[in-house]
Amino acid sequence: MSSDLKRYKLEKMIESLKSMKGRGTELISLYIPAGRPIGDVTNVLRQEYSTATNIKDRTTRHHVLDALTVIMQRLKLFKQTPPNGLVIFAGYVAGDAPGDEKMVVHLIEPPQKLRTWLYRCDSRFYTEILEDMVRVKDAYGLIVMDRSEAAFAILRGRNLEVVEEITSGIPGKHRAGGQSARRFERIIEQLAHEFYKRIGEHANKIFLNISDLRGIVVGGPGPSKYEFVEGDYLHYTLKRKVLKVVDIGYSGEAGIYELAERAKEVFRDVQYIREKELMNEFLYNISRDTGLALYGIEEVLKGLELGVVDKLLLSEKLDRYFVKIRCLSCGYEGRLIVRDLDDVRCPRCKGDAEVLEAKSLTDELANRAEKIGAKIYLISTSTSEGKELLRTFGGVAAILRYRVNI
Repeated sequence: MSSDLKRYKLEKMIESLKSMKGRGTELISLYIPAGRPIGDVTNVLRQEYSTATNIKDRTTRHHVLDALTVIMQRLKLFKQTPPNGLVIFAGYVAGDAPGDEKMVVHLIEPPQKLRTWLYRCDSRFYTEILEDMVRVKDAYGLIVMDRSEAAFAILRGRNLEVVEEITSGIPGKHRAGGQSARRFERIIEQLAHEFYKRIGEHANKIFLNISDLRGIVVGGPGPSKYEFVEGDYLHYTLKRKVLKVVDIGYSGEAGIYELAERAKEVFRDVQYIREKELMNEFLYNISRDTGLALYGIEEVLKGLELGVVDKLLLSEKLDRYFVKIRCLSCGYEGRLIVRDLDDVRCPRCKGDAEVLEAKSLTDELANRAEKIGAKIYLISTSTSEGKELLRTFGGVAAILRYRVNI
């Protein structure tokens, strides 16, 4: 599943969770950090269970105890915490009328490594930590360096993590006893070259494993950063992602924070640029009539059916549903694409229809795209091109692998 689609589905899940309310303080939110033993978590929940037996309100007490029991049962399915941790939401959600509560349970593996332990029992689910992860569109690498030290960091949204710092051990530029200045300078240059190689190795180790790395910014005082970027020290895929080289006054960890501040415009605009490039590729094929682009729901569905779609572009504001219906008047059964689930009409007799199955059109198109190995991109409306995708092309477009008559 593409990272765009995973983020979209998690956003929808969070929206759903935020809309749920409990009758009292009986909705449990549990955030389990990566690496925390499942046995420890179960012991904590047993203690919470013991405490919950003292809740005075009978209904609330039973609801909380039921939710804790369900969570402990689900945890038995895990031998260890998933690599990024685990988030569990469980509890009786209030219905339209008193006594109409319904138990819901959601287990979510967060998109990033969870470092926070949280147990909360409230009248709502606590989704803020997941929301902060979802708000992060991309990851960026930061390298701050001079000839004496280097620091590496990863920026995700509000989270700036200094991952590693290394030093070179290169002596200052002074003449050592008896050595010629020229020979000493050659030694210094060789040591600098070796240090740049070490910086490249550390950068490769840190950044090559980040699948959603959108760019790298390099900074530092003096000319060393330019020598490093222009040389062959970084892996070629990382070198292509160097967005900017910035002059700053500090090195080390202090330099990381200065670089993040000085290069904030770069970080802000990269998602914007990525979406523009995708949309411009699509618009180029449309304007040049290359036969390598489709738009509109029906045409794109045909392209997916034929297996010719390479890139599927879906607006994040696409608000249609793919439904299976049965007409209450003529008995017709079939599949439709509708905007409103509460007002579905039979295409044959225009009578009222019963919805038998329903899923978002985004999910349906994405599922079909995954089956043929197409790449899936969710396009925001924050760019003019993204707005055009929604307004002009119905929020659905595709770039094809090869020409085909549809």
